[in-house]
Amino acid sequence: LIFLRHHIDDGLKYEYLTVENPLKLWQNLNDMFEHLKAVVLPKALNDWSQLRFQDFKTVSEYNSTLFKIVSQLKMCGEVITEDMLLEKTYRTFHASNMLLQQQYRLHGFTKYRELIGSLLIAEQNNELLLQNHENRPTDSAPLPGVNAISSHFGGQGRGRGRGRGRGRDSGRNQNFLGPRNNNSMKWQNPDTKQRQKWRNPGQSSKDEQTQNRKSNCNRCGMEGHWYRACRTAKHLVDLYQASLKENDKRI
Repeated sequence: LIFLRHHIDDGLKYEYLTVENPLKLWQNLNDMFEHLKAVVLPKALNDWSQLRFQDFKTVSEYNSTLFKIVSQLKMCGEVITEDMLLEKTYRTFHASNMLLQQQYRLHGFTKYRELIGSLLIAEQNNELLLQNHENRPTDSAPLPGVNAISSHFGGQGRGRGRGRGRGRDSGRNQNFLGPRNNNSMKWQNPDTKQRQKWRNPGQSSKDEQTQNRKSNCNRCGMEGHWYRACRTAKHLVDLYQASLKENDKRI
């Protein structure tokens, strides 16, 4: 009698406070709640028919909802076997996972807990894969090495493009500004360095190469080209400029 009164609702305690026979109290409670099976069973059957694995975001949510419905069915006297649980899960996979569903069928699971364990492991591995992809997307891979970029663009900067008005960019600017008259080009007075280059082109290019070897580019810190002819990738330039601001020379 004490055990029954301890576990029933507070409202029922006051209703059956005068009942001192445990058997009579149990019969009264049974008469009051006997109709619950008739109420719970139709709803549980409907929930079982509407249950689909593809409607849940995680395997754990599906598993919890499944066993909640199964417990209600078993309380009402319905029998739920392992084959019914497996078939319910297989048939409610998403259409995009058709191949995955066939692979699980061919595996030959005989118990539902084995299938749900494999699904939980696969879900965890997929989450780790997505996290690694978000931490470093596909397009964020480092570009080719510094030496390759330096040698590639360094060779472009040593040609005729170093002279004033004789480089590739200079030609583009001329086309953009419009055609020039050939007579005006004749009357242009070149500076002393340009005249010296025309008189002794071999000596001029040799002096430029010697000077380039001694000095580095102010933009990227590489040898073999000037600041204006620098074509080094932007992320490498940012790293070099940041290293100049650091106190540690080892960077």
